[in-house]
Amino acid sequence: MSGNAYYYQIKGVVIMKKLIIILLMTMILYVLVGCQNKEAMAELEAFKTQAIIEEKNMELAGNLIGEFNKGNVDIWRELCASEFAYYNPSETTEPMSLEQTIERFQMLYVSFPDYSWNIRELIAKGDRVIARTNFTGTHEKEYGRFVATGNKLNLSIISIFRFKDGKCIEVLEEEDSLGLMRQFGMELKPKEDE
Repeated sequence: MSGNAYYYQIKGVVIMKKLIIILLMTMILYVLVGCQNKEAMAELEAFKTQAIIEEKNMELAGNLIGEFNKGNVDIWRELCASEFAYYNPSETTEPMSLEQTIERFQMLYVSFPDYSWNIRELIAKGDRVIARTNFTGTHEKEYGRFVATGNKLNLSIISIFRFKDGKCIEVLEEEDSLGLMRQFGMELKPKEDE
C-alpha cells in the first residue's frame, strides 16, 4: 500500500469516526429534547386535567347554591357524598351531616320565604371552591331562638366547598354573625363591672 493510499485510508477512518460521533451526539440531543418535550407535554396535560376538574367543581358549587335558591334540597343529596360534613363556623368540632344541613335549609325556607343566596365570586384551587356569597331574606317566621322581626336581613358568607370524585364532601363556612345578630335586633354591649 502506498503512502498516499494509507494516508487517505486513515483520513477516511478519522472522518468516519467524526461522523459517527456527530451522529451519536445528534441522536443523544434528539432523545434529550424528545424527553423534555414528553415531560413538558405531560406537565401540560396534568395542568389541563386539573383545570377541567376545577371548572367542574365550580359548576357543582354553583349548582348547589343555585338549586338552594329554587328550594331544591334533593340536589344536595345528589351532589354530596354520604360522608358530607358542614362546618359553621369552620372551626366547629361537631359538623352537621347532610341531613342536618338540609333540615337547616328547610328552616331558612320557612323563616325567610323570600330568601336568596347570591354568588358574588367563585375561585377554584385544587379540590376546593371558595364562594363569596350574600344571603338576603325577610325574617317573617321564627328562626331558631329568634322570633320573627319582619326585618330584611343581609348576610355576607364565605364558604369553602371541598370535592372528591365529583361529589361535595365538605363545606366550611364563615358568616357575619355579629351583623346578623344586629339585624335580628340584638345589641352588643360591654360587660358591666361586677
